[in-house]
Amino acid sequence: MKRGGRSYVTSPPSFSNDAKKLLVCTGNTVSVFSAATGLQITSLEGHTAPVTTLIVVPASSPAQKILCYCWTASLDGTIRHWDFSGPELLKTIDAQLPIYSMVIPSLLSEPQQIDKRRELSGKLVAYVSVEDISVVNQGSKELRGHIRRFNLAKSRIPRGDTLKETAEPESIVISPSGEFFGIRHKCKIHIWDVPSGGSRHAVSRKMTLHHTKVINDFAFHPTERVIAAGDVTGRVLIWRGFGNRKLALGNQKKKVRAMVDLDNAGVRGEDDAESCTTWHWHSAEVNVLNFSSDGAYLYSGGREGVLVVWQLDTGKKKFLPRIGSPLLYFMWSPDPTLSSVVCADNQIHLLKMPSMEILRTISGIKPPPSLPRMYEGLASTVAFDRSSGIAALCTENYCVQLYNLLNDRGISEIQVCERNHQPGDEITVVVTAVALSLDGSVMSTTEVKLPEDGIGGLVSLKFWASEPDSKTFTLSTIVYEPHRDAGVSAIVFHPTRSMAVSTSFGGDFKIWVCNSDKNQTDKDSSWICHAVGSYKKKPMTAAAFSGDGTVMAVAAENVITLWNPDKNILLSVLGSTLTPITKLCFAGKSEFLVAASHIPRPELSVWNTSKLSLSWSYGLRIEAVTSAVDSSAFAVLAVIPKTFKTDESKENIFRGRDGAILLFNGSDPKPVSIWTVMKARGGSISFLEGDKSQLRLAYVNGSHEYVVFDPNSDESHERSAVDYYGLAGLEETGDAGYTSLYGQLPDYDKKRMEDVESLGTPFVSSERPWETIFSGSTLNFPPLQKLCAEFFESLMEKRTAVVE
Repeated sequence: MKRGGRSYVTSPPSFSNDAKKLLVCTGNTVSVFSAATGLQITSLEGHTAPVTTLIVVPASSPAQKILCYCWTASLDGTIRHWDFSGPELLKTIDAQLPIYSMVIPSLLSEPQQIDKRRELSGKLVAYVSVEDISVVNQGSKELRGHIRRFNLAKSRIPRGDTLKETAEPESIVISPSGEFFGIRHKCKIHIWDVPSGGSRHAVSRKMTLHHTKVINDFAFHPTERVIAAGDVTGRVLIWRGFGNRKLALGNQKKKVRAMVDLDNAGVRGEDDAESCTTWHWHSAEVNVLNFSSDGAYLYSGGREGVLVVWQLDTGKKKFLPRIGSPLLYFMWSPDPTLSSVVCADNQIHLLKMPSMEILRTISGIKPPPSLPRMYEGLASTVAFDRSSGIAALCTENYCVQLYNLLNDRGISEIQVCERNHQPGDEITVVVTAVALSLDGSVMSTTEVKLPEDGIGGLVSLKFWASEPDSKTFTLSTIVYEPHRDAGVSAIVFHPTRSMAVSTSFGGDFKIWVCNSDKNQTDKDSSWICHAVGSYKKKPMTAAAFSGDGTVMAVAAENVITLWNPDKNILLSVLGSTLTPITKLCFAGKSEFLVAASHIPRPELSVWNTSKLSLSWSYGLRIEAVTSAVDSSAFAVLAVIPKTFKTDESKENIFRGRDGAILLFNGSDPKPVSIWTVMKARGGSISFLEGDKSQLRLAYVNGSHEYVVFDPNSDESHERSAVDYYGLAGLEETGDAGYTSLYGQLPDYDKKRMEDVESLGTPFVSSERPWETIFSGSTLNFPPLQKLCAEFFESLMEKRTAVVE
């Protein structure tokens, strides 16, 4: 089982002492990457909840730079000490409360000697931000965030000394010298000094700085008593000479700058600071602040995706623009020529300093885009290359990211349409669908330019050709308004040929072929329209090709039609569902066709194309459908109904999971396996068949986290916690098709027995059912063998035996 897609940006990363490794918090683990290649080397596994803090133990001398020790804290309530060169877990401390942030001042103020003398002497003290909900449950207080002081020499930490209580747990910021630490709370910054000596009875002194706006982030100067803070309006504030009265250190007091103004210019009220200066360049909230190692420069960043470098003495600035995503963290490495900037799109850029050139990028899977409400549940934003295990995912900024699910790393990014990231920009274009051919050589995207004030709007269909050398795609063909002024509901590729079909809400579908498929030059890879079809002007909502490509199924709203894609001939009408169909999929090379409907009545139905009849159905909302190529197996991603989740007998089964993957085999309505999953809404599934000897199933959830597993392995079957009998209650038992409109046909066998047993008149005139059974649309007729018996019986007089 392979898990991936975890976020790299939930907490600040940290460099190793030799600057050759970058440690990143990734969910419940810590991933160790090579700074030279950007590839993952190893991981630290042991926490059972997300890791929130990562602290690399600094080297006290150049000879100790090869040592690789770190501390981690997690929401599982434990603090762990690691040797990440192994990796090896050295120590576990139970804090008994979820930890949101942690600092260890003594590691900075007195470089750690790699022995246990400091721990045994009780000097290794940590300040942690925890969440204590016990006081809330007792009703005594509403403040669940606590700043506490813990002694790390013990394996089980008692309650600890509480320094501050807040409504929610806050992040702790420590000065590079280890002398001060603080938290931001709304419009205030609370600062404490670190008592010398490490005694548990020493008292930390506190002061507070005030501002008129909510503060987002702040940072301490490495050598002077200077604090920089950024607020929600984009302002950067510089307090100089803080704590000269309240945090004075007696004979250890450092020389501070002379006061430039007896009135403490810019300082509010009784705040303990010499002056406060305000800089304003950012147009939106400031999320990133960090000083250079010599304290001469300040780095700031925010939603604009621009890293700004301020000269502290003059206020002059320079920029690293067009990073393309809001900035979250900026971290220095022990090597002054190397730093990292962390972006909200799950990317970590390694920068060459001082030029700020991007050397390489550690690319995580990007989060999904924000879609307008009208496209929620209709957009198809994930596609799979089954042979290579690569997924194409729609992301923010109108991009499609190619991500290797097997190696858990990004490959490349395709800009579907141009956009310069600017904070507060309204979404003007929506990428509604992405599709990959079976061999991964062609990609297609559809996009909609939203109208402004009801005017304008443009639908575009694009075909992209792969570039194997660069592992990306280049634009081959663009078709504006492929279905007049109607939107594209689906795009599907032929399994063996350079052919695709697009369906439209406007009531037609179009078959597209590549010029290279018509025996022309290989260089001509443009796509042209081969045929156009429609059915009774109904909206075309979904499409699928059979396993061999000889049959194409198109959903005309709630009617399933079967076509010959080469001759564009309607072969048959399979049947109809109660609600419009949103997804179609042939079950491999078998005769079964899977259909899924959403609103207003969700339904999963399986049809037999050889008998032109419905095999079985469930009342489930289906997010995605996939099938194996060489078998009749197929899998669906279903959203678990609320009534099913609230069943007390199944409460322990779901544990917060909102969806299930059901594996079926052909016409059997009983699932072969069921796996419960989280974040099913907006998720996707696909079989991966690059290795013919092993069939794997990939699930990408609504947040682009994913898991790849063998559906036939013992490990995956252990997760099949939901029983079939629970879902059996959702199986459709109502009437459909002909029966729903005209009622049940007579029971022929029962009627014949009644005729034989009748003692009435010798001749009985039959009814005239042909006047009603052939009334209505042929789409809803049952199979011919059911109608024939009743029809021919109606044409003949039936003689019954007369009992003497």
